[in-house]
Amino acid sequence: MTDLSHHLPALQVIVPMLSAPLVMLLKPRGLARAAATAASLFAFAIAIAMTMGVLDGSTYTYRMGGWPAPYGIELGVDRFSALLLLIVTGASTFALLAGRRSVDADIDESRQPLFYAAWLLALAGLLGIPVAADAFNIFVFMEISSLASYVIIAGGSDRRALPAVFKYLIMGTIGATFYLIGVGLIYLMTGTLNLADMELRIHEVGDQKPILVAAGFITIGLALKAAVFPLHVWLPNAYTYAPNAVTVFLAACSTKVSLYLLLRFDFFVFQGNLAGHDVQFTYFLMPLAVLAILIASGVALFEQNIKRLLAYSSIAQIGYILLGASFVTVAGLTASTVHFFNHALAKGALFLAVSCLATSCVGLRLSDLGGVAKRMPWTAAAFVVAGFSLIGIPGTAGFISKWYLITAALEQGSLGIALVAVLVISSLMAVVYIWRIVEAIYFAEPSSDLSAVGEAPFMMLAVTWAAVLANLYFGLAPDVPVTLATSAAETLLEHLP
Repeated sequence: MTDLSHHLPALQVIVPMLSAPLVMLLKPRGLARAAATAASLFAFAIAIAMTMGVLDGSTYTYRMGGWPAPYGIELGVDRFSALLLLIVTGASTFALLAGRRSVDADIDESRQPLFYAAWLLALAGLLGIPVAADAFNIFVFMEISSLASYVIIAGGSDRRALPAVFKYLIMGTIGATFYLIGVGLIYLMTGTLNLADMELRIHEVGDQKPILVAAGFITIGLALKAAVFPLHVWLPNAYTYAPNAVTVFLAACSTKVSLYLLLRFDFFVFQGNLAGHDVQFTYFLMPLAVLAILIASGVALFEQNIKRLLAYSSIAQIGYILLGASFVTVAGLTASTVHFFNHALAKGALFLAVSCLATSCVGLRLSDLGGVAKRMPWTAAAFVVAGFSLIGIPGTAGFISKWYLITAALEQGSLGIALVAVLVISSLMAVVYIWRIVEAIYFAEPSSDLSAVGEAPFMMLAVTWAAVLANLYFGLAPDVPVTLATSAAETLLEHLP
C-alpha cells in the first residue's frame, strides 16, 4: 500500500470537513457551488479508490496521531464500510451536479454559501460514521451529520419544512441520546470505546444486565435514526418539504448509514457475547420489517404528492433491508447489504427525475402532472426506468436484491414461503403506486396550459440518466455490489459464536 493510500480513510472525512468553512467564505454562488461539488467529487474518487483496494484484498487502518487503539482514535475501512462510502459520496455528487436549478429556486443567493457549507458538513458526518472505529467518535459524526441535515432540509423556501425539521430534530435527538446512554453503559462495564476492544471485553463482564440494557438503548436509538417502522414518523415530511436536491442526497444514503451502524453494533459487539441475542434480533426485527413493507406500501398507494409517495416507499424498502438481516444468515445479510446499494440507485434516480419534473411543473401532486410526458419525454422515460428498478423488474438493479432476498427467505422453510408472499404482494403494490405516477404524466388530462412546460436543463437530465443507466448496468453486471455485500455478510457472521 502506497503512502498516499494509507491516508485515504482520513482524507475521506477531512476533505469535505475542511472544505465546508472555505465554501462558506465564497460569496458568489457559482464559486460556492463549484467548490462544494469539487469536494464531493474528490470524496467520491477516494471512496472508489478504497473500494477497488478492498476488492483487491487491501485493508485500510489509520491511527490519528500515530496513537494505537484503544488509546488513540482509529479509522478503518472494510468491504462493508466501503460500500457505504460509495453510496454516500455518490449520492452527494449526483445531487450536487444536478441540483443547481433546485438550489437557485429554493435558496436565496446570499445564503447559498452557508447552505453548501452545511451540505459538506452533512457529507463529512455521514462519511465519518462508517470510517470511525470507536463508539464515541461515531456519536460525534452522527451529531455533525444530523445538525447539518436539519439546516439543509429547512434551508429552502417551503416553510412547511420547519415543522418537519422540528419533528426530525426531536426524534433524532431522542435517538442520539439513547445511543449515547447505551455507549455509556458499555463503557462503564468494559472501560473502552473502541469497537474491536469492546467486543473482546464484553464477554468478560460478570453482570450482563447493563450490557443487555445498553443493547436495547442502542438498537432503539439507531432504529429512530434509520426510520425503522414504527419510528419513521419524521421521514415523510422531511423528504417531502426539503429542497429537491437535498431529498436526492438524503433519500439515497442517510437512513442506510444508521442501518449500517445498527448491523455493525448488533453483529460485531452484541451477537457474539450475549446468549440468544441472534434469536432476539430476529424476533424483534422480522415483524417490524413485514409491517413496514406492507403498511408503508399501502400508504404510498393513496398519496397524492409524489415526493411523499416515494418517501413512504423508502420506509418499505428499509423493511426489505431489515427482513434480510433478520434471517441472520449469509444469504439474508447479503440480500440486505446489496439492497443498500441497489435501493440507493433506484431511489436516487427517482428523486432526480422528480427534480427534473419540478423545474417546469407548477406542483408535484399527481393532479399537477397531467400529460407532462408530452413536453418532458426524457424526464418521463427516466422516471419509468427508475420505477422499474424500484419494483424489481429483471434487468434492473432492484431485481438483483429482491432475487437474493427471495432466495434467502426460501431457506427459512414454511415461514419463508409466507415471507415470499409478502415480498410478492409488496412488489405488486409498488407496481400500482409507480403506475399511478406514470398514468398521470402520460395519460391524464392536463390541469393547466402546458405551453410553458419544457424539458429539464441538460446537465440535470444528463445526471438523471447517468443514475438510470447505472440501475441498468448493475442489474446486468452486479459483481461489485454483490461481492462487497457477500464479504460484508461473511464478516458480520464471523462474530457469532
